[in-house]
Amino acid sequence: MALSITQTPALVSLAQSPIIFTVSESTPVYTSSSFQYVGDLYYWTGSMQSSASVADYTLVKFPNTSDVGIFDFNRIINSTLTSLAIANTSNVTYFALDFYWQFLSGSSYVTGSHIKSGTFKALDGYGVFQEPISQNISSASVHWPLMTSGPATQSAFLTNYGTSGVWGGANGGAPVPTKVVYSSSIQSADYSVSFTTASTAQIQQYPIGPLQAGFPLSGSYDSFTIQAYSGSTALGQSIKYDIVCEQKYPNVRIKWKNRFGQFDYMNFDMVNKQSFSTQRKTYQPQLGTWESSTFGYQNYDTANQAYIVDSKQTIIVNSNWLPEAYNDILKQLLVAEEIYWVYDEASEDVRPITIITENIQFKTGVVDKVIQYQFEFQFGQPYKLIM
Repeated sequence: MALSITQTPALVSLAQSPIIFTVSESTPVYTSSSFQYVGDLYYWTGSMQSSASVADYTLVKFPNTSDVGIFDFNRIINSTLTSLAIANTSNVTYFALDFYWQFLSGSSYVTGSHIKSGTFKALDGYGVFQEPISQNISSASVHWPLMTSGPATQSAFLTNYGTSGVWGGANGGAPVPTKVVYSSSIQSADYSVSFTTASTAQIQQYPIGPLQAGFPLSGSYDSFTIQAYSGSTALGQSIKYDIVCEQKYPNVRIKWKNRFGQFDYMNFDMVNKQSFSTQRKTYQPQLGTWESSTFGYQNYDTANQAYIVDSKQTIIVNSNWLPEAYNDILKQLLVAEEIYWVYDEASEDVRPITIITENIQFKTGVVDKVIQYQFEFQFGQPYKLIM
């Protein structure tokens, strides 16, 4: 009898989507109806070379009609990625599996030999239809190892700050980046990144805003491109940022967690409007001096007392003219778990917000010619500080 692992996830998985292992016994012991496949899950953080010594979870599956056991570990592994992306920019969980089978013989279990998997990595992100199960993550974006879906051409102000993530861990044979190259019409410059298998930082941040610390370009330019390199070899497609003039309306810069667990940014530099509303509950208190020698009441007593007065603040923003290529990352904005208003870029002051907009009709350049979108957000921090 020989147990084998017949399907594994990609070396790097997105933990909100399936993380599948399939195991099969070449000569199954099906004389017992209690035959089961068992998977011991080990997970840890830190460096890839570390490991857990005791199994964190044990999953048991009966054989399916094809006589194999199919395990999906994504819900467990995803539950370990509890850090906010803004607080942990390299949120990675490592995991490995130990599989065997067992069946009940009398009052005790008979177990088979063990087979252990290699070490895999999970990021705080999700796959999308129609991506194949176990697809290599480097195929998930044409810009990989830049951890964004694009688009290939974006806009920026010279006053913008901000960083995004570049993946530097092994991901199934793809080259590991050594630098991010910035190019403008007047110069090219490198931003060095360094990764090792023992590193706890499998994701490193690179500046995408011209005023961000470490941004390597200087002088006057109308646009710049960013592309990852391994030595002299370009990795993925570059992203171009066109420098645009700020509009007369106060700019609202929004950043949100994308499907790779990193941040995409967008300037909503057309008209924006903020609103403030209150929510209150009242009760009728007991009037009068019931504990005194005589009954009476004060002229400030009320028969309608507020006991909860809270508030809700919202902001409606409008985009400038956008190409159709923005539709994909705007879908990621609509489903993002983390969204922030970059309230003061220079001081890195951000305000948490949640998106209220639930429905949007995506436009195409062929039909609509010009494309603008409006989104409404609710402040995550109301006016009153209530713990």
